[in-house]
Amino acid sequence: MRAVVMRSYGGPEVLALEELAPPEPLLTEVFVRVRAAGTNPVDTMVRSGALPLVKPPGILGWDVSGIVEKVFPGVTRFRVGDEVFGMPFFPRPAGAYAEYVAAPARQLARKPAALGHIQAAGLPLAGLTAWQGLVDAAGVQPGQRVLIHAASGGVGHLAVQIAKAHGAYVVGTASRAKHDFVRSLGADEVIDYRETDFTEAVRDVDVAFDLVGRDYTARTLEILRPGGALVTISRTNAELVARAEATGRRYIGFAVEPDSVCLERLATLVAEGKLRVHVGQTFPLEEAARAHTLYAGGHPPGKIVLTV
Repeated sequence: MRAVVMRSYGGPEVLALEELAPPEPLLTEVFVRVRAAGTNPVDTMVRSGALPLVKPPGILGWDVSGIVEKVFPGVTRFRVGDEVFGMPFFPRPAGAYAEYVAAPARQLARKPAALGHIQAAGLPLAGLTAWQGLVDAAGVQPGQRVLIHAASGGVGHLAVQIAKAHGAYVVGTASRAKHDFVRSLGADEVIDYRETDFTEAVRDVDVAFDLVGRDYTARTLEILRPGGALVTISRTNAELVARAEATGRRYIGFAVEPDSVCLERLATLVAEGKLRVHVGQTFPLEEAARAHTLYAGGHPPGKIVLTV
């Protein structure tokens, strides 16, 4: 099979297309012909060596959408020919930048009929992050004020829609050029983080979703109402945890995990017309390095996907 291999840690140039033997599925796994593979900022962190979840030589990527070609003993969820999508194995290597993957059947779900493979490949990691953060961890409720940082990004644009689908009032931060896009997702307010200090523009937030980190985490904690929740994908900060507890707020640090039940709930929102995956740009598999270069600067709203 063709696969993009990371031969060492470094810049996008360390990614190269190679011919490899396909993976060997085990019991309870399915063999999937990949049609599209989503990319994520975490992929670039792994490639650089900042987050060494995959050791070189290795294959990056977790988001996958494709067709089941083989079913191994123990699998009861799928048959040959089923279209599936998912985020298998995370944070262990999944090898999605390839023509074939082997994955546990219960870490995949049936691809929504309303999505093509390209859009479906952009949904798993970002969608699961948004759902698990807002719904499972924070327990977002109708009428709550929800603040979403980086609302035009891969996770952010899905988080806006998931919060709206749960009846929340949504405020997003984004550069001015992306305001119309964020509003089209259903956001009630959009703040230009370059021109406006968000801590002065919004207060009494019930749930804040921090997808930026750095100083945003501490600053966001200050605008929560008592009892409010800050959900962050940044590394847990003991000082901020203590500060949150002392002021009657919740600090929730979490990492996304494979979950076929959540994938099915995301698929339901897609079928109901309440969730759409915006793919800002696509590249063929052999141009994975070009896709990675976009993450170094301002990249298009939504997701960047590789076609296979």
